[in-house]
Amino acid sequence: MSVILSSKAQLEQALNPYWKQGARIGFVPTMGALHAGHCSLMHAAKAANEIVVLSIFVNPRQFNDSADFDKYPRTLTADIACAETEGVDFVYLPNYDELFSGHSVASEVPLNGLDVSMEGASRPGHFRGVVEVVYALFDHVNPSTAYFGQKDFQQLAIIRAMVSSLKLSVSIVSCPTLREPDGLAMSSRNLRLSNIERQEALVLYKALSFVRDHWQKLTPEELMNQAKHLIAASTLRLDYLLLVDPNTLLPIANNAQSAVVCVAAYCGAVRLIDNMLLLAD
Repeated sequence: MSVILSSKAQLEQALNPYWKQGARIGFVPTMGALHAGHCSLMHAAKAANEIVVLSIFVNPRQFNDSADFDKYPRTLTADIACAETEGVDFVYLPNYDELFSGHSVASEVPLNGLDVSMEGASRPGHFRGVVEVVYALFDHVNPSTAYFGQKDFQQLAIIRAMVSSLKLSVSIVSCPTLREPDGLAMSSRNLRLSNIERQEALVLYKALSFVRDHWQKLTPEELMNQAKHLIAASTLRLDYLLLVDPNTLLPIANNAQSAVVCVAAYCGAVRLIDNMLLLAD
């Protein structure tokens, strides 16, 4: 049964024996509303570590829209049950004041331009809030390895940049995006979609799949124009659709050996993101 910890002092008391032993601690930071994608992160952590810590914290600092923060799904009882099913040892429910007490080096760590485009352009301040909370959680948990989903591709790149810049000892593991049988990327935000919107949202997977199937046959401009046309024909409102280098997140050249296509769009009032990695044959 998972042990619930609601303060830094409780967390330290619980983990201190494992820190002293040098045990491998796997960490899965989340904002709750857990789904099968989160379960895959917990499963990966459980397989490679002696102890697994899951955190649940809806971080206001990474929401540039207060209404979005207020509407974010909160399903704590179900989340704890999910963690127990997956064999998580400790569920950490940190509080804001303990996470953000005093100045943090994460507030100034360089993000190497990775935060400029896509989510960074559409959600000012979002990634600074992300690195601040992830750094604070790493400081509290002191994990050996932390697990993140590939669906938040830009976030993953920025967290890796933060870890490298601050020379943190934690290893970052990327886990593949899990999808519903019809292709929709699993997301906590899907809970906010109506049945009709849920079907309309499939156009994102259709657009990404088109790019995957044609990216070595068409120029980046042709790819983006045709994929955007698919989304424009739906009820979704496109925020961005970009084909970028997986490491720099800059636009790719015509003959790149790898790329990632990233998309964000509004389905009704719900903003969805997705991406797909592309590799040359």
